[in-house]
Amino acid sequence: MSTESRRKFLETSGLGIGWLAALDMFQQTASASAPNPLAPKPPHFPATAKSVIHLFMQGGPSQVDTYDPKPLLQKLHGQHPPDSFGNEDFQNGKLRDTVILGSKRTFQKYGQSGLEISDLFPHTRQCADELAVIRSCFHEGFTHSQAQFLINNGWPRIGRPSLGCWILYGLGAENQNLPGFVVLLQAGVRSGPAVYGQGFLPAVYQGTSFRPGRNPILNLNAPAGMRTEDQRVLLDTLKKLNQQHLDARNEDTELAARMESYELAFRMQMAAPEATDVTSETEATKKLYGFDDPVSADFGGRCLLARRLVERGVRFVQVWNGDGMNATDWDGHIQCDQNHLARAAQTDKAVAGLLTDLKSRGLLDSTLVIWGGEFGRSPVSDGGSGGADGRDHNPYGFTVWMAGGGVKGGKVIGATDELGLRAVEDRVHLNDLHATILGLVGLDHTKLTYPYLGRDFRLTDVGGSTDLMKKLRKA
Repeated sequence: MSTESRRKFLETSGLGIGWLAALDMFQQTASASAPNPLAPKPPHFPATAKSVIHLFMQGGPSQVDTYDPKPLLQKLHGQHPPDSFGNEDFQNGKLRDTVILGSKRTFQKYGQSGLEISDLFPHTRQCADELAVIRSCFHEGFTHSQAQFLINNGWPRIGRPSLGCWILYGLGAENQNLPGFVVLLQAGVRSGPAVYGQGFLPAVYQGTSFRPGRNPILNLNAPAGMRTEDQRVLLDTLKKLNQQHLDARNEDTELAARMESYELAFRMQMAAPEATDVTSETEATKKLYGFDDPVSADFGGRCLLARRLVERGVRFVQVWNGDGMNATDWDGHIQCDQNHLARAAQTDKAVAGLLTDLKSRGLLDSTLVIWGGEFGRSPVSDGGSGGADGRDHNPYGFTVWMAGGGVKGGKVIGATDELGLRAVEDRVHLNDLHATILGLVGLDHTKLTYPYLGRDFRLTDVGGSTDLMKKLRKA
């Protein structure tokens, strides 16, 4: 910074020369007394994954139409469920009063493993040997908000940190010039932004939402005419004033996060434009992700951006499909088959492209890819608020698959009953799912805790088993 510009800054700000000396002392002492909360931290044990990409199919894809074939559905189509399935309260009445809805999808075996995948996914099924399909997931949340909070936050109500926040808290950020946890939305979220929020963790660990379209980060550039060195001085002054305010208000994590966000934004001015510029990719890569089709281009762009982010050290990226509206996400209450055909057309090519691209770049081994929604769908027709050709929510047995990050592909773990209603074999509760994901990135779910309201909280609350992780890693 020149002497003239420094003098001008001091004159316009009303500060004297002594301020610079004080500022210099502050910067020296702050670096020693206030460690960076996002600095990289060692895992609890050796990890097989460094980064996570969570492909979230909002609304809840049907397991019996995607990755969990049930021939009995076809045989009993239009009939009531057999007595052997019980007569519990289900949907808007009793289970025995519902009518079985057969699937219109066809399943075939793919890859050397012979993994069964439906014809909804002509591209993803070519990656069958990379997928570990977990058919026995379950939890207790029947509504979208409950289920989205459970899957993302481990708790059916607002207020708990999300999975990405816990991972960032446990491992820190590998790249200090980009957010460690990025959320790539299509549009709205049924349960609101708290589903990827920090909860009771310090706000610095919250997810950063990138906007859809060509400019995912607004207001990133400095004001016209402002030089980098002048902006640095202004930020340092602001940081000093904010720090004084923070020192008088202990545990104000919102202010601490705001201070860190200013610093991160300053660093991102150089790193983010390059990281988010998918136009620099080759035409072959863009085609791989479905850019050549307007139906798949939107989700494909976000999947490609996710790859670019993990390639640059972003720890956790969540890519959403579905805008939170029944007709335009995976919530197939009415015409479930048509609904899923449309959603698969949006996502299939991009999902396969992501897996193929990660593998070709040597990134799949270190990147855990997760696919799934907040729950599955019922094997009986939704005759209540939906229609005879729709499926209601089903949290009692649904499918999630994983690939990469140390996971051995080409396998099926667990099973639902003959109708696909309930998980019955090697059941995987959401706490087990979270314990496994944390374990794959090197974090012990029982040791990753945060003190709040008099006790140490964790993502898996008082549950969680890593038996699934052992099955995923086993050849």
